[in-house]
Amino acid sequence: MAKKAVKRGKISVRKKKSAIRTKPITAAQLARSSARRLRAAGVTFAHGTSDALAESAFIVSETLGFDPARFDKFFARRVTASQVARIRDLIEARIKTRKPAAYLLNKIYMLGIPFYIDERAIVPRSFLGELLEQHFAGLGAWVDPERITRVLDLCTGSSCLAILAAYLFPNAKIDAVDLSADALEVARRNLGDHGLADRITLYQGDLFAPLPDNKYDLIIANPPYVDAEGMANLPPECRYEPAMAFDGGADGIAIIRRIIDAAPRWLKPGGGLLCEVGRCKPALEHAYPRTPFLWLDTEESEGEVFWLQATD
Repeated sequence: MAKKAVKRGKISVRKKKSAIRTKPITAAQLARSSARRLRAAGVTFAHGTSDALAESAFIVSETLGFDPARFDKFFARRVTASQVARIRDLIEARIKTRKPAAYLLNKIYMLGIPFYIDERAIVPRSFLGELLEQHFAGLGAWVDPERITRVLDLCTGSSCLAILAAYLFPNAKIDAVDLSADALEVARRNLGDHGLADRITLYQGDLFAPLPDNKYDLIIANPPYVDAEGMANLPPECRYEPAMAFDGGADGIAIIRRIIDAAPRWLKPGGGLLCEVGRCKPALEHAYPRTPFLWLDTEESEGEVFWLQATD
């Protein structure tokens, strides 16, 4: 009798453990537990997500195959054991390597539009996308999207801003330039994915140097603007990205200066330059005290993007 009781006890314990092991977990539960791991590890969020929960939701959504922007529609979805394992592996890789999640997944979103990305190009994150979507809210009648027929995207990287411009300005042809041949390979893949190779022309070279003799209604630029101190203190995540995509020289505005100085030659009368400069506003206003910068703010930025309109 004692032996049978012991045997029954062992069987009972095994069943209980099995029940615990197979208890269903939802997408929301997994995102929350993953966020706790990321917070505890002290990772840096600077690549399309602003905090641990947003990044966890991004990783969970991509693994389960739905749009991260619609996470609230899927938070109750049950996650399979294999999916849980995949997500936990990604979270551990994010923590141990500090590699940006966008590189781990080869995916990034801008304005809800997906793009391919890998280490050959900087992970896209720009306030210019929001301003382009708003068709330059705040500029009034200066810009008419329907009348923009030619756009230049400088320092295009993976071409995300050029592609957004193609969607937002339906009558425009876009030229996109980058110094990096590797980045342009990523850009070329994105053009193919979005079916825009006929509207966007890629050029390899230094800013305006490789361009034909065109004039543009709009020049957009998200150039390198990190100063020497910032370069020395980049977080580990950013060190996976091409250094040339960050390095703006000693004061951060070496490349921005060149863009400002050359832009008038390439703009149509009434056209304009829209440029992101990070924290370089004080340095720019000191260097160009008489230049009428119009600083455009977004929901998450203040004084990081300027507009300069060409004179007639």
